[in-house]
Amino acid sequence: MKASSGALIQALVALSLAGLSVSKDFDFFYFVQQWPGSYCDTQQSCCYPTTGKPAPDFGVHGLWPNYNDGTYPSNCDSSNPFDQSKVSDLISKMQKDWPTLACPSGDGVTFWSHEWDKHGTCSEDVLDQHSYFSKALALKTQTNLLQALTTAGIEANGGSYSLSSIKSAIQSGVGYTPFVECNSDESGNSQLYQVYLCVDNSGSKLIECPVFPNGKCGSQIEFPSF
Repeated sequence: MKASSGALIQALVALSLAGLSVSKDFDFFYFVQQWPGSYCDTQQSCCYPTTGKPAPDFGVHGLWPNYNDGTYPSNCDSSNPFDQSKVSDLISKMQKDWPTLACPSGDGVTFWSHEWDKHGTCSEDVLDQHSYFSKALALKTQTNLLQALTTAGIEANGGSYSLSSIKSAIQSGVGYTPFVECNSDESGNSQLYQVYLCVDNSGSKLIECPVFPNGKCGSQIEFPSF
């Protein structure tokens, strides 16, 4: 009886530790969208998906759980990998709004799998796989970045715009302060690459960001065509 009690205690401790190892507590999400023209206009270049060239619009990069101190959890549950069958009704919209641009060309599954495995599993106590991807797609529709920019006269035509005007346009259109990430084109010019907005830890509503990522852009940045 004593032996079995000891074994039971050991099992309970092991389960408790296992639960701690995949703890998915977090404070908020970064919702990140990328401009395909800037992804492609680098020395590394890009490859269009096997489904065809994406539309000239911002595409979802990911929905990333984060902590208020700027750190983030990752790869929280290897026992729950991406399962395409769980999002089968979302695939056509994901191909449109969450396209892959990585080389070699793919259909998006590798990209989505990476996003779920690294980030999505850390929010699975709140969002299952279907909810995770559907929430991100809904946020993409809600935060129409391209419309916000074009309404302010900021066009994806290779022109140079002030960083402050880009931030102001997005804030006016979306209602929340963005973080703008830049990368460099083949000539080393700073260009509009990614836009971060923050979402509450239920994935339901936009919030002001508790903390911004590291990184900076020049005061003038290009908005390349695609």
